[in-house]
Amino acid sequence: MPQDPEGPAGPPPDCALCPRLAGFRAENAAAFPDWHNAPVPSFGELSAALLIVGLAPGLRGANRTGRPFTGDHAGDLLFPTLAKFGFLDGRYDRRPDDGVAAVNCRIANAVRCVPPKNRPTGAEARACRPFLADEIEAMTGLSVILALGRTAHDAILSALGERRADHRFAHGAMHGLGGGLVLADSYHCSRYNTNTGVLTVEMFESVFRAIVRHLGGAEG
Repeated sequence: MPQDPEGPAGPPPDCALCPRLAGFRAENAAAFPDWHNAPVPSFGELSAALLIVGLAPGLRGANRTGRPFTGDHAGDLLFPTLAKFGFLDGRYDRRPDDGVAAVNCRIANAVRCVPPKNRPTGAEARACRPFLADEIEAMTGLSVILALGRTAHDAILSALGERRADHRFAHGAMHGLGGGLVLADSYHCSRYNTNTGVLTVEMFESVFRAIVRHLGGAEG
């Protein structure tokens, strides 16, 4: 599985920046010793034009498999959508050894360790922010950053030193950040959002159509 190839240094496997998250990792390592149970590295090449940023690893998704969005409901929508719009090669199969490869995109999380109840604190987001900032800086061909949810949107703006008041989160919004960089917003592709109709497949795909148009490709 390609894991953060040639990427900037991320948090170490035993990262202790956030005591609550470190303690939760330790609990899960004891209960599920075969799981990843560590900060989850990004997936995809640094040369990509698209960076997708989620909130944090899911307990039974990326925290188990070690690859962002792999093995949970959010990935069941994200990866097929990536494939439909030409950002994925291979067939996603909910496991890290399914052989899929990201194409001109990279997937990361604003917070790299799984938080209890999927809710990182503000302090935890701030502690992880330098890793996201370093990643964005290292992606010299970056054109679009897709924020999956408001928390990811805010984390991206903070990492870039942008004012949140100047770029308010809204599904389908495209924010020009200067230097040709665009921040695209989508509701998170979580089970809750899709089950309640907050996010539909068509709504999610409409965001990707706008991204493909911006990148100058053919729409899926």
